[in-house]
Amino acid sequence: MDSGARIVDFEENRRMVKWSKRDQVKRVLWTLTHPLFVLSPRPLWGWRRMLLRLFGATVEDHVHVYPTVRITIPWNVHLRRGAAIGDNVILYALGRIEIGEGAVVSQLAHLCAGTHAYRDPRMPLEKQPIVIGAGAWICADAFIGPGVTISAGAIAGARAVVMRDVAENSIVVGNPARIVGQRGKAVMS
Repeated sequence: MDSGARIVDFEENRRMVKWSKRDQVKRVLWTLTHPLFVLSPRPLWGWRRMLLRLFGATVEDHVHVYPTVRITIPWNVHLRRGAAIGDNVILYALGRIEIGEGAVVSQLAHLCAGTHAYRDPRMPLEKQPIVIGAGAWICADAFIGPGVTISAGAIAGARAVVMRDVAENSIVVGNPARIVGQRGKAVMS
């Protein structure tokens, strides 16, 4: 019985070139260097900034990246002045991830800048950027999906699942995330 479901062509997906040889080498080198990042004491913000810059990340002054942060591809990460990335955050930077000036990404948050074109039976990799605006706050354990922009001053509440853009100064919560207010005034639904 044919349910009309499309079968994923896993073999074709595995044959697809997703990364250049140079990127593959850089990823291996990052993996080998990563223990120097993870094992650094918490106050060594400058050390971790230096390691990230060494691997092509854009890291401005006064950025705090905790040692337990997991960064897949540092050269796709752009951290603006004063940004803070908390404990156990995942920056799955298959595509560009930009964290704005003074923005905070709290513990256990997951920013996922990659997905697959699921309507295509080959399931090709898509590297979609994530932008977190200046002064935004991504609260604990929130998930920010591929291609999403969290505008300046916006807040994604704890454990929110954000799959669409969030307007400036908006507060979103839940799964899927929905607007519950604006910074400076409450608008509960």
